[in-house]
Amino acid sequence: MHVRRCEVLVIEPQEAIEFEFESLLTGGDGLRRTLSWRALAPHIGQPVEVDAPQRELLGRISPSRWIPMSDLAEEIELATQLLELGLLVAKEQGVHDAHRERDERLRSAYWHPMGALLHAFTRWDEVDAVKNMKESGTETALEMRQVLGVPPAEARRLVPEDEALIRLPEVPHNSFDELMHRRVTCRNFDASRPVPLTVFSKIIERALAAQTKVEVTDDMVFLKKNVPSGGGLHPMEAYLIVQNVEGLAPGLYHYRADAHALEALPSPEGELSDFVMESVAQQHWFRDAHVLIVLAPRFDRTFWKYRQHAKGYRVVALEAGHISQTLYLSATDLGLGAFITGAINEQHLERALGLDPTTQGALAICGFGWRDKVMVTAELDPGSKIWA
Repeated sequence: MHVRRCEVLVIEPQEAIEFEFESLLTGGDGLRRTLSWRALAPHIGQPVEVDAPQRELLGRISPSRWIPMSDLAEEIELATQLLELGLLVAKEQGVHDAHRERDERLRSAYWHPMGALLHAFTRWDEVDAVKNMKESGTETALEMRQVLGVPPAEARRLVPEDEALIRLPEVPHNSFDELMHRRVTCRNFDASRPVPLTVFSKIIERALAAQTKVEVTDDMVFLKKNVPSGGGLHPMEAYLIVQNVEGLAPGLYHYRADAHALEALPSPEGELSDFVMESVAQQHWFRDAHVLIVLAPRFDRTFWKYRQHAKGYRVVALEAGHISQTLYLSATDLGLGAFITGAINEQHLERALGLDPTTQGALAICGFGWRDKVMVTAELDPGSKIWA
């Protein structure tokens, strides 16, 4: 049998702190600190505790060259343990195939190691973001101030207050300025009023549709959209959770940007609103949104060009921001409210949509719908453009 180390691996020193009453009785601080080493491998997706001998052996095995297991001599037992953990992978079929296959998919996707780690270990599952805020006492701005202390200044100042600033001329506002001022994140949706199909179609077209395409060869096509994209590759796929649109059955859809069309997907188990709540980590203010859009980039398309590139993951994340801003402005222009959130349960969405996070994973959720007439959940509207 031949083995090699997995493609991406970081060994992290970890400290676990627990309350210990005996420590208080003996004059200590009441805390017990346990030090250990954790192996972080994106293809596994969960931290794995390793001991010092395992850590040292991992440092001596190549991630690119297969070696006979027999070469490890007296360390075969350690190597077997690492095979079972997935930190070593075997070349031969039938020996922990799942670990090898996931590692091979990661290699073929051309991730930069730090980007792969960030993506793999910041994905949530079954997280309740609202519960976490309640338990930490940080639900409101005043509570955050009390618990977290004074935040950094709202604007950075580099010169003394008494030094004159170079004032820029004030230019009269036009209709675009007014549109920008009405762009306020919506947290209150009117579930009694469906979004017309034509309005839904226009918002989706503006934010997500291909406006044209460039065919370089039969198998190399570039889409032109209303948002910028790293390398012009537009890897972002959109999976829609439709709840309240005239003429569309509630359920899950995949949006085809090249055809401005929907592909119906199997409905999730249970109530659609429960699926929404789990998707947005129990942020109940988004429960009644008429349409929610899961932004799920195909990392393999971007990394096809930017192979192991330090900026590859960053340009993908930037694209989600470009799309959400275009969606905000389009919805606002048509009289609707919009939102975006990164507090999502990615693993829940990956299971429901059949996504392999190595090549395509959920990054954020944005959405839109009619704003309710009553503000139950606070919205930040400092200019009183919406809630005057």
